[in-house]
Amino acid sequence: MNMPSLPDVTIDWENLGFSYQRTHCHLEHVWRDGAWGPGRLKKSPYLKLHIAATALHYGQSAFEGLKAFCCQDGHLRVFRPQMNARRMNLTARRTCMPEIPEALFLAAIRKVVIANRNFVPPYGTGGSLYIRPLLFGSGAQIGVSPANEYIFLILVTPVGAYYKRGLKPVRAVVFDDYDRAAPLGMGHVKVAGNYAASLEPHLKAHEQGFAVELYLDAKTHRYIEEFGTSNFIGITRDGRYVTPKSPSILPSVTNDTLQTLAKDMGMNVEARQVAFDEVLEMSEVGACGTAVVITPVHEIVHGRTVIRVGPEDGCGPVLEKLYKRVTAIQYGEVPDPHGWCVSLL
Repeated sequence: MNMPSLPDVTIDWENLGFSYQRTHCHLEHVWRDGAWGPGRLKKSPYLKLHIAATALHYGQSAFEGLKAFCCQDGHLRVFRPQMNARRMNLTARRTCMPEIPEALFLAAIRKVVIANRNFVPPYGTGGSLYIRPLLFGSGAQIGVSPANEYIFLILVTPVGAYYKRGLKPVRAVVFDDYDRAAPLGMGHVKVAGNYAASLEPHLKAHEQGFAVELYLDAKTHRYIEEFGTSNFIGITRDGRYVTPKSPSILPSVTNDTLQTLAKDMGMNVEARQVAFDEVLEMSEVGACGTAVVITPVHEIVHGRTVIRVGPEDGCGPVLEKLYKRVTAIQYGEVPDPHGWCVSLL
């Protein structure tokens, strides 16, 4: 494939963090009169938005997160974008926004990643190109009702390896005076408002020396839901993979991936209601999500109760094996038996 050359970029690939860095462009589609318009690459990272846009007033805003990888064989691949497309459309339906055809979603990712291909960290650096699709109401509306215009855009930015010196376990805290989502609310979709609700407890957790906060169910505060930005996974002492199942939990692409790989390894996988007390019977606990894949958790504090699980100086053997398996597939170091990786170049 012959493609035009891109301007040179100077990046310290070995010291990339997980933060926004401006790239050549983002891609934008506009929905009007019942149809999505063509995708256009935009160089400016700023938007011109109506002051009465529903995203600003009524929270009509949804996003996704996924990654593109420069693989061992030189190919550029995206990991499981179809699942992100389906999840974004689940959120769109719940928030009365127009759905995005999966073909359009995938074509948009391809176009914007290729346009910024020299921002993809080279193989061997542990980095990737983070992809952030965003859908929001841009039409003017003062009454509480859906907009008549929407913007779907995708920005990309290079990010480094989250763990440069191996998986580092963290401490987590349970706050009884915060709930992540209402039982019949919007915890199962990726709306911006869910993250706004988590900002204060997340800051409070950091101030108290905890990396993450763990939420229990809003109705009884007896059952585990998920961490602030990640699903909960636990490995029991008899080797079962256990993760909470609840209508208030965001369905995680990473968790789905890990469950499949755990089954491939011969493990029993249980997605079910998980009582908080069950942590006492677990040998490993982790938070899983796109940014980190797995964050091992070695201590959970709930009031005066302190539960220590797994090693304090590293990752447990099962979670580490799963982590290495996922990343090896993403970078093309081992076969991809489930066809998760979509080749762009």
